[in-house]
Amino acid sequence: MTDHVKVPSDRIGVIVGRGGSIRKAIEAKSSTKLEIDSESGSVHILSSEDPIGAMRAVEVITAIGRGFSPEKAFRLFDDEMAMLELMDLSKATSTPKELKRVKGRIIGKDGRTRDTIESLTTASISVYGKTVGAIGRPEQIQIVRAAINMLIDGAPHSHVYNFLERKNRELKKLGW
Repeated sequence: MTDHVKVPSDRIGVIVGRGGSIRKAIEAKSSTKLEIDSESGSVHILSSEDPIGAMRAVEVITAIGRGFSPEKAFRLFDDEMAMLELMDLSKATSTPKELKRVKGRIIGKDGRTRDTIESLTTASISVYGKTVGAIGRPEQIQIVRAAINMLIDGAPHSHVYNFLERKNRELKKLGW
């Protein structure tokens, strides 16, 4: 079985890692073999024994390609309930200026909004290019998606923070 992932050229070095360390870790954790073409940004994932490992390798490589650090992306290997969600901001914006504004609202001054979303949901967030990525459990992803949509729609940051704090309390009651 072979899967293919296209990765931005500036993220290929992160997938390879110093001395090939990240590549080797992905291969070991997923029982796959990676063929990386740094010219085209193409990553082929070859798997013969573990289809679930190959699917996770595709998710991890996609996550790294969308701006996540390898450590955050490896959560997809370590937590079987973790998932990657990508939200395309270009569908909610019509001009490059509007895209920049929306990305700025999601990141916040000095990264405060992104940090608040991450700390109150324990999901990881990456804003890269025209996408926002989130890694977490389904409940966390649902909350992140709602918060991002609130920010896209122009809700005041204070309302988004209140929403996140309320959802954080609900998750704690459920034992998260």
